[in-house]
Amino acid sequence: MSQHPALNIPEETGESDPRSELTGRTIAKHLLLFVLTFISCAVMSSAFSVGRFAESASWVDNIMVIARDGGLFATLLLGFLGVHEFGHYFAAVRHRVKTTLPYFIPLPIISPIGTIGAVIRIKEQVRDTVKLFDIGIAGPIAGFVVSLGILIWGFETLPGPEFLEGFAGHETTVAYVQEHGTFPDEPPEVGEGQLLMLGNTLLYGLIASFYDNAPPLWEAYHYPFLFAGWLGLFFTALNLMPVGQLDGGHILFGLVGYRKHKIIARVFFGIVITLASLGVIPPLVQWLTDHTAWAQGLVWSAWALIVYMLLHKAYRGSQLWISAVMAISMIASALMIYVFLGMENINGYTAWILFALFLVFLVRIEHPPVTYTIPLTRGRKILGWSTMAIFLLCISPNPLYLI
Repeated sequence: MSQHPALNIPEETGESDPRSELTGRTIAKHLLLFVLTFISCAVMSSAFSVGRFAESASWVDNIMVIARDGGLFATLLLGFLGVHEFGHYFAAVRHRVKTTLPYFIPLPIISPIGTIGAVIRIKEQVRDTVKLFDIGIAGPIAGFVVSLGILIWGFETLPGPEFLEGFAGHETTVAYVQEHGTFPDEPPEVGEGQLLMLGNTLLYGLIASFYDNAPPLWEAYHYPFLFAGWLGLFFTALNLMPVGQLDGGHILFGLVGYRKHKIIARVFFGIVITLASLGVIPPLVQWLTDHTAWAQGLVWSAWALIVYMLLHKAYRGSQLWISAVMAISMIASALMIYVFLGMENINGYTAWILFALFLVFLVRIEHPPVTYTIPLTRGRKILGWSTMAIFLLCISPNPLYLI
């Protein structure tokens, strides 16, 4: 073992190559998961997101739709996921950190797009901040470039409004476009739960503003390139959340160190809890109002108990942090619900309770310390802060919901 010349840190000599563990059986296993995920995405996206099923179509025609529309969407989405995960993989290989190939995760029926993503598993402790930073940032940067390219290409090749004529329930929108030359400002009334609304983001909105024929967010899921590009940017943002051992947690940890990261991560989780309240309280209050006159007090009390338990777990029992964040979150939630948004006008925030549970029980809020802290180069710092900007540009407070 040689020594780091400035910090006296052991360095690997190249005796261990992560690629040496790749056997034919291992490659076949990962390839099978990829094929199953591709089929799952193709079938689910055809039926729900980008499919065009005519009522009179034969089963052969429908299979052709799955192969054409679903196959295109699956190729785009898995292309983004694959580039993201192989970004991590090749960065780990470069630093001789043992890791697995990407595991693609098929999830038909439950997931409307047929998957919940892909992951790699690091099989040993990453010992210093530079390796941690490089492995963490390689995936989001690679995936962001691909998803941005998919999105821009989708806008550049947008079909005319007649494209929507093949979708049942869009006759009102098509008629409006034919009469006025633009899409309507509000979605048509086609029945509750019939349209999928994509949450707007700063970057998506900016790009869409350059195209006069850009479809509204409640129609974008019918366009494979737009939907796959939007999902790619949003999944990138989720991975860049600056907490725990998510990609963003690794990056921010390398930028600011353990103590500052701990503070930022705890504040960020307070924001997540506040957003979750917007997705939990209004629907429960509206549902219980028909059954009891004191529904609001009951819902708020139950939510306060849940928030306390989540914060206690997230902040490892620190009563000062728990009390402060809980008070601020409850006040902010009440202001948003009763003053700014209104109880009946809040949509799309429900997913944040799932994100909160995911962060607390799987990812954790604080990033564990590393054995060796090595200062990042100026180039890495610029790249790291750029990814934090990408997070802000691509995240949506109300990502996906049915209208």
